[in-house]
Amino acid sequence: MKNPAFAVALSAVLSTTLIGTAHADKLDSIIESGKLRCAVTLDFPPMGSRDDKNQPVGFDVDYCNDLAKVLGVDAEVVETPFPDRIPALVSGRADVIVASTSDTLERAKTVGLTVPYFAFQMVVLTRDDTGINKYEDLKGKAVGNTSGTYEAIALEKDVKAWGDGSFRAYQSQNDTILAVAQGHIAATVVTNTVAAATLKSGKYKGLKVVGDAPYVVDYVSLAAKRDEYGLINYLNLFVNQQVRSGRYDELWKKWVGDEIKPANLTVPGVYY
Repeated sequence: MKNPAFAVALSAVLSTTLIGTAHADKLDSIIESGKLRCAVTLDFPPMGSRDDKNQPVGFDVDYCNDLAKVLGVDAEVVETPFPDRIPALVSGRADVIVASTSDTLERAKTVGLTVPYFAFQMVVLTRDDTGINKYEDLKGKAVGNTSGTYEAIALEKDVKAWGDGSFRAYQSQNDTILAVAQGHIAATVVTNTVAAATLKSGKYKGLKVVGDAPYVVDYVSLAAKRDEYGLINYLNLFVNQQVRSGRYDELWKKWVGDEIKPANLTVPGVYY
């Protein structure tokens, strides 16, 4: 450039512009603030709920507390209904989402998603006296599910393809489980967490889980703002460490139980 004075002025303008557009690293900001705000859904046990003292509890609550602990800060649970999870993050009301958020490509257009920290597998819930020991044994049986759910659509489709047995739709998940317990249907398909919570409740006698249903696994991720690369990298390592340290298994047994094995977080052929 032939004009040194102009070059100096331009350099100053560019430096000012860059400084103005830069923003503090979110990971540093959280550590400096001494607080981690986690968006958590509290009407989805055992992932998130409130105890008899109205305190937040559940797998996601403990996961938030674990993250805060390794960061050396206090955890703050921001109660967030499912539809409000991403708005809470984008608006700055929460620093991270720890709320069983499926890792869809559509969501990834708005927020940054980590590797899966939990996976919901569909399982077969039946009674001791049905002779059902695996999903294929549902063929020819009276089965049912909660109207409009993913698992109901999948199960009804299979019943039609088998050309044998029957399918009944129910208005709620409780109605479906009650139908199995009372013998109105032989079995249903639910998430592994719902099955575990049902068995742990002791409300229904003679129910058992007899294996996985061959449906797509619902992998869920932690989430941060899409441009917070340092925080997202940290969250990925944190998920990794939770599994390697055995903490993931501990939380699974605490909140899901021993009846069902911990969900496999790896995707065959993609990463291990």
